[in-house]
Amino acid sequence: MHDFSNKPMFEIYNTLLTQLEQKKQISFLALNPDIKDGVYAGEKLILDNQEFTYRSLYSFIDLASILNCKMLLPKCIDEKLIEITFKKLNKQKSFHEDENSNEKYGVTSSFSRINKNEEPDFLLNYISCLKNVKIGKRKRVLNLGVNSGSEFEVIKNLCENFEDLELVGIDYSKTAIKYAKKRFDNNSNVSFYAWDINNLDELNLGQFDLIISIGTLQSSNLNFNETLMNIVQKYLKKDAAMILGFPNCRWYDGVMAYGAIPKNYSYPEMSILYKDAIFCKKYLQQKKFRVTLTGKNYIFLTATSIRK
Repeated sequence: MHDFSNKPMFEIYNTLLTQLEQKKQISFLALNPDIKDGVYAGEKLILDNQEFTYRSLYSFIDLASILNCKMLLPKCIDEKLIEITFKKLNKQKSFHEDENSNEKYGVTSSFSRINKNEEPDFLLNYISCLKNVKIGKRKRVLNLGVNSGSEFEVIKNLCENFEDLELVGIDYSKTAIKYAKKRFDNNSNVSFYAWDINNLDELNLGQFDLIISIGTLQSSNLNFNETLMNIVQKYLKKDAAMILGFPNCRWYDGVMAYGAIPKNYSYPEMSILYKDAIFCKKYLQQKKFRVTLTGKNYIFLTATSIRK
């Protein structure tokens, strides 16, 4: 077993990268990060006349993610050392690889197993956006790409006046919409439509105080710029707000892994994400919206109208 308790990160990374090409799992020794507070990665500590290099568990979790691994629960060897194990993830166990394009996001798909609301990075940033737009004052809310309604569930938990709001959800997946309707069966203020966003005008929905779309407008069957401009011009009230979510992660083998990876790339490459987010920001600013960009695994764009 490798002892990395006093090795530089450059050496640790290259050793693990090489060995993980042949092994699915590898263990090594590291300094116990609980041994002292307020120490930065790479700082040297002298313990019992022996030199160690400090790193937090955050550093090793990041390293595991970069190496396409998950980090198993560390084991204490003694008061100074712990044993850390990296286990390779199977990228093929992903909804991105589903072959059923008609119901790729349906209730029997791999995607249906994902619950973004149980990931703190997503949930807490989404809640922050909802608070930023003062969700309790937004009487009509439209969600494009609502799927099974999880984003409405957060609004329901957040708003004491939930029954006073009118929520409308649109999604292409018929099975997901069927599930969402059942989920909110007791809430007459919530309605869902299995519909193609390209034909949104046919529903005659009127205008809204808030429009939410997370991970949908970038779909390959939509013209992103054209769709966004159409939504802003036709469906937003003068004093309305928007929350848009841009995925900066991939889901596979039970993990939300940081970094969007386009086709023909083996590593995160975020040019498209930045291009779309900046286009939205500039366009909405031109339309007199105050715009912020936040988040990590999902980049959230929040826009609130400043039009008089």
